[in-house]
This record gives sequence, C-alpha cells and structure tokens, in this order.
Amino acid sequence: MPVSIARTPMALLLAAALTGLAPAGGSAQIDGLDGTVIVLNKQGDDASFIDLASGAIVATVPTGPSPHELVTTSDGRLAVGTDYGGQTLTVFDVERAAVVRTIDLGRFTRPHGIVVLPGDSLVAVTSETRGAVLVVRIADGELVEVLETEAAGSHMVAATADGTTLWTGDMGSHTVTELRRGTAAPVRALSAPQRPEAVNVSPDGARVFAGSNDTGRITAWSTATGEPTTVAEGFGWPYRVFLTPGVEQIIVPDMDNEVVRFFDGADYRELGSLDFSGEGPQGLVLHRDGRHLFLSLSRADRIAVIDIATRAVVGTLPTGRSPDGIAWSPRAVTR
Repeated sequence: MPVSIARTPMALLLAAALTGLAPAGGSAQIDGLDGTVIVLNKQGDDASFIDLASGAIVATVPTGPSPHELVTTSDGRLAVGTDYGGQTLTVFDVERAAVVRTIDLGRFTRPHGIVVLPGDSLVAVTSETRGAVLVVRIADGELVEVLETEAAGSHMVAATADGTTLWTGDMGSHTVTELRRGTAAPVRALSAPQRPEAVNVSPDGARVFAGSNDTGRITAWSTATGEPTTVAEGFGWPYRVFLTPGVEQIIVPDMDNEVVRFFDGADYRELGSLDFSGEGPQGLVLHRDGRHLFLSLSRADRIAVIDIATRAVVGTLPTGRSPDGIAWSPRAVTR
C-alpha cells in the first residue's frame, strides 16, 4: 500500500522510511516536493487545495456545477477550472485559495477541455454542446475568439507550445480537428478510431495523439502527412494521453481497467504499468521536478504520487469527493 503523505500514523513510519518518505511534525513528506496541488471534486462541486509541505488539505473552495478540468498559469498564481455541468469557468487565486472570478460563457455550455495559452492572459476551452473552442481572457472573462470545430462532441483540447495551433478530440464525429488562432474555420479533421476523447499534441506540433474509447486504442498522427500510427491497444477507457516534457514518456490512465500504462515516447514500447484496482485513475499533472506525477483517483477520493522514473507509487494525498481535474502550483497557500 502507498503511504499517505498526510498525517501518517506511527505504525506506518517504518514503511515511510522504506519508500523514501521522511516524517516531519506528525506528517510524512517526499523530499523536494513543494507548492500546492489543486484538484476539482466532481461530486462535491468544489476544489481542494493541498499543501505539499504538510500533505494536508488547507482549503476547500466551492466551484460551479460538476467541475472537470483544471489548469494553472505558468507562474502558478491563478488556476482556472471548467464547470462542465453548466456554462462557467471558475478562476482561483492560489495563494489566497479563493475564487476571484466566475466567467459566464452564456450559450457555450458544457465547457470541458482547457489549456492556458502563452502569456498567461488567455485560456482556450471547449464547449462540447456547441462544437467550438473559445479563447477567453482570464482577467475579465471577455470572449476573444470562437473557433468552430464543425464536429460533434468536441471534448478535450490541446495546444502546441506557441499556442497558435489547437487540436480537439471529437467524440461524436470520430475525428481529431486542427484549429488555428485567427482562422474561424477548422484547418482539417483527421479520421480517428471511434469516440476519441483524450487528445494531446507534442509541443512542436509534429505529432497529435488521441485515445479512442470504443476501440481502446491510442493513435498518433504525423501532422506533416496526416498518417496514423497505432501506439497501443487493449484499453478499456484511455482517459487521458499525458505527455512528459519532450515526449520522453506517454502516460495513459485506463479508467475502466484501472491501470496506468507507461510508453516510450519515441518508439512506443510499453515500459510498465501500475495497478489501481477499485480506485479509478483519471487526471494527471507533473511536478516541476519532472519526476513526480500526481494522479487523481476518482473512486478512492485521493491522489497518488508517482515516481515516473521508477514507476512506483511513493505516497498519497487526500481530496474531496470524486476528484478529477488536477493542477500544480509552485505557490503555497498563505491565507
């Protein structure tokens, strides 16, 4: 069993030492991990702010209905979550652990996938019901741009490092769609195995990835040629396709089979897997050390801390009810 980072009892101190955790002030810690993990709790309609120095929830903050996906600005000052059960975004000040703004998207309901664009002033977010990606200014909620996908069920969105090109996974149309800032119509749509939900793109834009729910397949396309390559198969629900910086690894939580599988980012060899039976692995975010991954476990109401070099669980963190979207900030909550 992984050792809980928060308030580890005396009976577990030996286990903590064996897994590289060190007790401090009644809590167990992982050396070098700092900042705050923020996670959205779908059944609680709230967000948990978890201090990595202590491993404890230091604040619980209300959101809109059924919050799903979450991002932080590059400086970690703000976090923005999508309220999938309505038509709003919730903007948090991380240090204050407080809602500073609720952005009403009006007719653009079911906001889900979200990325922060370079410069930290804008987010791009899907409206699943409207088949669109919205570019929204965080400071005042102004709708800067609407990019139509012309597809059904555009659920997740990914962006290249320069923020000019966006890709959506279109569950109803069985496509991945390329969008470009400043161009209202889609650039192109690539046919995908049925019901592509998870989508990601390499920072340089050379490869786009999707996980297809009905076929249990991860596909990678060359964006230069549009040619697909099967990365892996055998998934029950490939919930996300997570790319480490530089795409050294591709990490896929399988929600139905309740495992996380690791692949080499160059040749797609499977490197290993971790079992999370009964726990429901979902959202992922990487610490700035590039080694420790935080994984939300929606059926266990906690977060697993994973060392991606050894592919081992080295600790857990508490959450609210049914955690999903997750983000990390280098800032500590000071309120």
